[in-house]
Amino acid sequence: MAYVLAGGRGSRLMELTDIRAKPAVYFGGKSRIIDFALSNAMNSGIRRIGVATQYKAHSLIRHLQRGWNFFRPERNESFDILPASQRVTETGWYAGTADAVFQNIDIIESYAPRHIVLLAGDHVYKMDYELMLQQHVEQHADVTVGCIEVSCTEASGFGVMAVDAADRITAFLEKPADPPGMPGKPGRSLASMGIYVFETRFLIDILRRDAKLPGSTHDFGHDIIPYLVAQGRAVAHHFEKSCVRTTPASQIYWRDVGTVDAYWEANIDLTDFIPGLDLYDHNWPIWTYGEIVPPAKFVHDEDGRRGQAISSLVSGGCIVSGTEVRQSLLFTGVHAHSFACVEQAVVLPYAQIGRRARLRRVVIDRGVVIPDGLTVGEDAAHDAARFRRSPKGICLITQPMIEALSQADLS
Repeated sequence: MAYVLAGGRGSRLMELTDIRAKPAVYFGGKSRIIDFALSNAMNSGIRRIGVATQYKAHSLIRHLQRGWNFFRPERNESFDILPASQRVTETGWYAGTADAVFQNIDIIESYAPRHIVLLAGDHVYKMDYELMLQQHVEQHADVTVGCIEVSCTEASGFGVMAVDAADRITAFLEKPADPPGMPGKPGRSLASMGIYVFETRFLIDILRRDAKLPGSTHDFGHDIIPYLVAQGRAVAHHFEKSCVRTTPASQIYWRDVGTVDAYWEANIDLTDFIPGLDLYDHNWPIWTYGEIVPPAKFVHDEDGRRGQAISSLVSGGCIVSGTEVRQSLLFTGVHAHSFACVEQAVVLPYAQIGRRARLRRVVIDRGVVIPDGLTVGEDAAHDAARFRRSPKGICLITQPMIEALSQADLS
């Protein structure tokens, strides 16, 4: 069974998560972030899946109901959406990642899976979990932790581990201020991907023990994994062993798109001639809700008013009407009007771009109506006064920000 933890807000994505949980944020033209963990499970042959939701879950639940409703009980398949619902106590909310599993032990036990793969629902990557399961069984581990090498500067946002020559985890620190490096690799740390494999019966025993401990935060990174490193057999699984690549020579690709900058970069990465994340691989598809929309349309062909897209991804239902689109990603149903210019932009579904607008290095939220003539990406101080401007100069634009603009802001 795959159990996806999808309750987090993702506050570093700022206004993008004001009305939706981080796993429900759009990604890649037509998908949501959670589709990557779910697709990995599906493609790895796992046909029992549970998704624990919590923060502002309506958008996420609606997407799961529409896009992941094809599992059939008569084929021994199941797909459960598990919001916090006062199933254990009257307070109801999941108190931590471990508690989000503990509160649904009876549902897990009803399916009687021998092993369970716990997944974070907010990362973008392609991975064959079967290979990690094989390692877990072969090494007789109590827990196997998926891990990836990151720079020490990035590692403070992750669980960081040390391993011996047999990949047994000898130390585990959750989000350390000063992450330890790897022997022989200065400036690099071994970070947890938030992916864990357990034998189900063992996990249930551990969760019940943790639930009774006073002072526990009931979290895998803070409590469960450090305990098993000290008292059990915790083993690391290196992502490079199970990363799904387009070719054997391709670089491994895993992204935590938890900031506006990281989110923009990962989407713009898809416009590369040979992107690190291959969405066109029919052998490892990214499953999602397939909205019924007409093909993308490009109209007008005259100087200054030519509907065209260069080094870009344009989704179904888009109308590029006399707009120049460069190195950008347009999600479903975007309508860009004449004489506009869009460059290095991530434009979420059903946004509209007004005539003569000039937009560069932006993320535009779903349904935003960009006024005629708006210019963003040319004056940093002016942008910061009107929109959410990231440390790397990416402007996040939402409809409330547009509605707060005065006439002077538009000039």
